[in-house]
Amino acid sequence: MCEHFRYSLILKLSKPLRLAFRCLLLPGCLLAGTVEAQEARIAETPRIRVAAAADLQFALDELGGQFEKRAARSIDVVYGSSGNFFAQIQNGAPFDVFLSADIEYPRKLEAAGLAEPGTLYGYAVGRIVIWMPGDARADLAKLGWKALLEPGVERIAIANPEHAPYGRAAVAALRRAGIYEQVRRRLVYGENIAQAAQFVASGSAQAGILALSLAVSPAMRDGRRWEIPADMHAPIEQGAIILKGARDKEGARAFMDFLKSDAGIKILEAHGFARPSSRAASAPHQ
Repeated sequence: MCEHFRYSLILKLSKPLRLAFRCLLLPGCLLAGTVEAQEARIAETPRIRVAAAADLQFALDELGGQFEKRAARSIDVVYGSSGNFFAQIQNGAPFDVFLSADIEYPRKLEAAGLAEPGTLYGYAVGRIVIWMPGDARADLAKLGWKALLEPGVERIAIANPEHAPYGRAAVAALRRAGIYEQVRRRLVYGENIAQAAQFVASGSAQAGILALSLAVSPAMRDGRRWEIPADMHAPIEQGAIILKGARDKEGARAFMDFLKSDAGIKILEAHGFARPSSRAASAPHQ
C-alpha cells in the first residue's frame, strides 16, 4: 500500500503551512496500472491526526517517518502551543492523538471524558536552555544567567507563559535566578516555543530561553547554549493521549505503542528529551 506523509507547522511569523508529501511504492504499487489507481490508494491510506507541542517538530519528523515505515498508516501533524490545542480540543477539534508539552492538559481532557480512558502516557521531560547566536559577544558558557544582563541583549525571546509550558518554565527559572524584574521589559513572547526560537534565530531577539529539543536542531545547533538547571523550574512533564473523537483508534494505539517503544524513546532522547523517570539524562553534546 502506498504511504502518504504530511506535516504541517503553524507559526504566525514562519512560512505558510509546510506540506511535504511522500509516496513510497512497494512492488505491488508498481503494478497499480494508472495514475488514478495510485491516487485512489493514497486517498484510502488511513491517516492519524496528531496535535503536537511545537518542541516536538524535529523529533516527530524522525519518529513519524520511522513509524510510517513500520505501519500501514501515515500521520498528519499540526504543531502549536499545548494550551491552544487544549482549548481547541475542548471545542471539538478533529484530532486522534494529542502530544502535549504539559501532561496536565491531557489529564484534564481525560477527566472531562474527552479522551480514551487509560491511554494517558508520559512520554518525556523537556529541558530549557539559554540560547544565543554563535557570533554573540557574551561568553554564555562563562556568564550563564548574567549573559542576559549584558547591554547588547535588548530582547529575550520566550514562549507565551499564558498557554505554553516552556514559557512558564522560563519565567519560573528567571524568578529563581533573581533576575526576572531586571529583564521582564526585555521579554518578547512567541505564540509557542518554536516561534520564540524563530525570533532569536532571525535576530529579532538577541537571546532566548528555548527548548533544548530546538536548540540542538540542525538550524540552531551552531549557536551557543547554556542548559538551565532542572531544579530551577517545575518539571516540564510531557504527556500523550488518544482522544475520544479519534476516527482511527486502532492507528492511534499503534502510534502510541511506537512512541513507547525502545526505538521511539531513543529518538526522543537523541533530540534532547529526558525520560520521565530520569530528569538527569545527559544532554546532546555541543
